Amino acid sequence: MGFFDLRRIPEPEMMDDAGSVEAYSSSAAQEWLGRIDDTFVEHALHLLGGLERGRALDVGMGPGQIIIKLAQRLTRWKFLGVDRAPNMVAEAVANLTSAGPDLAGRVEFLVADVSALPFPDASFDLVLCNSVLHHLAEPERLLAEIARLAKPRGAILLRDLRRPGRFAYPLHVRWHGRKYSGEMFRLFRDSVHAAYTPEELRRLLQASPLRGAARIFRHRSAHIGIERSARKKSAEG
Repeated sequence: MGFFDLRRIPEPEMMDDAGSVEAYSSSAAQEWLGRIDDTFVEHALHLLGGLERGRALDVGMGPGQIIIKLAQRLTRWKFLGVDRAPNMVAEAVANLTSAGPDLAGRVEFLVADVSALPFPDASFDLVLCNSVLHHLAEPERLLAEIARLAKPRGAILLRDLRRPGRFAYPLHVRWHGRKYSGEMFRLFRDSVHAAYTPEELRRLLQASPLRGAARIFRHRSAHIGIERSARKKSAEG
């Protein structure tokens, strides 16, 4: 690690205490997180390229807002969200109920280990993962699961925070965390410290089954991730 690099400090793997769930559910945090989620949703829709039907999986879906927003846009799709934290799943179920009856039967949330999911290979046309990677002690297992669960022609979108350099870190967290306060700001600050750099993420990708099929992207200055566009079947099938 060079002099200008910021040492990575991992976070706990599961956020299930009442304080963490409440921080993410506060009205101030939700307004700002909602805007960030909107950019994720638009990115996912772009990767699908107009695919009208399918099954989507959100790995580590937290309070479920991304799935709910996608389900409202993709009315012929079915969605499944999984999270290791029972309190987060309960929050997602409450948010789904508040979203109204239109999503009934198309969206489901389950408690499950995101690194060992109980689904057959090639089950999903879209696999999503937002701000989960930096929590995991073995991130390579998550990438392997995503590769296993996505159909060969399916889309993949994994996005996470970006860890800046040592001297940029204080300004980075103040600017990108300016809408947070109290416990939410602490969680954000720690998450940035636990996140990966683009080069670290590139090495993880190259060591995973997704190598050659997906690419690294950068979203503005706060996020990086891995993406793969859906591929439509040819006329010959």
